[in-house]
Amino acid sequence: MQTVAVLDFETTGLSPNLGDRATEIAVILLRDGQIVDRYQSLMNAGRRIPSDVVALTGITNDMIASAPTASKVMMEAAAFVGSHPVVAHNAGFDKRFWQAELGHLGVAAEHAFACTMLVARRIYPDAQSHRLSTLAQMLRLPKTGRAHRAMVDADMACHLWCRLQHDIAETYGLDRVDHGLMTRLQKTSKSKVATFLGSFAADRR
Repeated sequence: MQTVAVLDFETTGLSPNLGDRATEIAVILLRDGQIVDRYQSLMNAGRRIPSDVVALTGITNDMIASAPTASKVMMEAAAFVGSHPVVAHNAGFDKRFWQAELGHLGVAAEHAFACTMLVARRIYPDAQSHRLSTLAQMLRLPKTGRAHRAMVDADMACHLWCRLQHDIAETYGLDRVDHGLMTRLQKTSKSKVATFLGSFAADRR
């Protein structure tokens, strides 16, 4: 049985390299398709949230003012994730903030990230778009609340991760689709996905 940490950040902007900071984090521990634990918190990193981001997320500067410090929240989140491999939608974004926020604390963040967006691009190439909300609608995944809040997006990413595992297993006759396979798949060119998964399945038999 494999446990993965499905993670989502809300932030003040797009790039920690430009000084943007996290405003909320949610992490769901998912073990073989079952949610076993959750962590969620707003955080105050001392950076004002621009009005367009407030409109997108619903997270206001007043909410952040009374939130715990980013350092406290990130230490808790790091302990919660532990050494589990991480899953996120558009994982490049979340990985940058994960590493940057823990970097402020001098904490190593060498976790392997699997990206449901990159995998979905390979498994559902004909989707209208590969945004999380669009994929959730296309695949009729459960809706859990307003998008662009960390726990809601983490929940959707959990459902998408499980659906990807199911569809890959069904299509290619695999009994197990783990984090390691997903990270290899997300780096495989779209034209070679069928060959890669077909040969992987043949090797398992």
